[in-house]
Amino acid sequence: MAPSTDISNGINGSQSSAPSRSNPYQPVGDFLSNVSRFKIIESTLREGEQFANAWLDTGYARMLDDFGVDYIELTSPAASEQSKRDIEAICQLGLKAKILTHVRCHMGDAKLAVETGVDGLDLVIGTSDLLREHSHGKDMSQIITTAIDVINYVKSQGLEVRFSSEDSFRSDFVDLLSLYKAVDAIGVDRVGIADTVGCATPRQVYDLIRTLRGVVGCDIETHFHNDTGCATANAFVALEAGATHVDTSVLGIGERNGITPLGGLMARMIVSDHDYVTNKYRLHKLKEIEDFVAAAVQVNVPFNNPVTGVCAFTHKAGIHAKAILANPSTYEIINPADFGMSRYLHIQSRLTGWNAIKARVEQLGLNMSDDKIKLLTGKIKAMADVRVLTMDDTDSVIRSYVEAGLD
Repeated sequence: MAPSTDISNGINGSQSSAPSRSNPYQPVGDFLSNVSRFKIIESTLREGEQFANAWLDTGYARMLDDFGVDYIELTSPAASEQSKRDIEAICQLGLKAKILTHVRCHMGDAKLAVETGVDGLDLVIGTSDLLREHSHGKDMSQIITTAIDVINYVKSQGLEVRFSSEDSFRSDFVDLLSLYKAVDAIGVDRVGIADTVGCATPRQVYDLIRTLRGVVGCDIETHFHNDTGCATANAFVALEAGATHVDTSVLGIGERNGITPLGGLMARMIVSDHDYVTNKYRLHKLKEIEDFVAAAVQVNVPFNNPVTGVCAFTHKAGIHAKAILANPSTYEIINPADFGMSRYLHIQSRLTGWNAIKARVEQLGLNMSDDKIKLLTGKIKAMADVRVLTMDDTDSVIRSYVEAGLD
C-alpha cells in the first residue's frame, strides 16, 4: 500500500471546532442505554494458546495488566507441568488484574488449580447433546450434582468461581436455565454462556441472555467464537441484554477462527460509552499489544483490523477528504487520537480531490493559489489514471509546479 498523508496534527482543519453535539462520535439516540459497564476477561493466555501458531511468554500478562483488563484467564494447570508453573509465576507478579484459570468442572482439576494461587476458577462442562455423548458422558442431573460439589469446594477455599456451560447455544434451553438456577442458588460469582462453535446469531444471543438475566442474580460472562463472523456483535448484544463480562483475546486468536477480539470490542464499546472506556483502559497501548502478539504467533495484523489496521483511519475519496479536513467526525465514528493513532489522507490517486492536495501543499510548507492547486490536482489524477503513484511521485509533481513557477 502506498504511503498516505498524515493530517493528524491540526493541518487544515483536523483540529476543527467542535460541532454542536458534545461528542460528535456518539450515535444519536439512547438505544445503547442498556449496555452494562462491562468487564473484560482477557483470554489470550488461555483461549489464545489454542491458536495454531501460539507460543506466548508469561511476561505478556504484564502488558494486559498495563492495558487495564479486569481479569487474565490462563490455561488449566492440568494441561502440563509447565502450564502449572506458568500460572504460579504469573500469580507472583503482583498484577492488578485478577488471575483466573480455566478448568474442567472436575474436583481433581479444581484442587490442582487452587494450589497455584489464582484468584478464581472458571469451571466449564459441555451441556449440548453432542458433548454430553462424545465428551464426558454425564446427563444433566449428574452435571448439576458435579457442578454444585466443585463450586462449593472452590468457595470454601475463598476463591472466585464461574460456572459455564460449553456449547450453550446447541444445548436444551430448559436444561440450561435449570442448571444456571441451581448454581446461582449456591452463590456462584458468575455463570457463563459459551458459543463454542460460533453458531449463534445476535438475535439468539439477546434472547438467551435476556431470559437468563431474569433467572439468575449473579454476573453473566459471555464467550463467543467467530466461526461465522459474529463474535463482536454477539458480545455487544449480550451486554445490551444484561451480561456483565466478555471474554476476549488479542487479535481474536484462539481455537479455529478464535473469539471476540480485544481491539474489536474496544472499538465497539468506545462508541457506546466513550468516557467509561477511555477512563478505564489505556487504549494507546492497544497497537503495541497487537503488534507483539502478531509477531509472537507469526501473523500480520489484518489491513481492516478495527483501530490498528493500516487502513482504519485512511481516507481516499475526494469528497470524504474534504469533509474530514473540515470536521473529522463526518466520516469517522471513532476518534483515532483516543487510541494514540493518526488519521491519513491518501492523495496519490485518481479519486483524490483538490482539498486533499491543498492540505499536502501546506504540509510541505509551500504556497499555491487554489486555482493552481486545482490544476495540479488534475495533473495528479491524470498520472494516476496511467500508473500507480507513490507519495514521492506526488510530492515531486507538487514541488515541480512550485519550482517551475507554475503558480
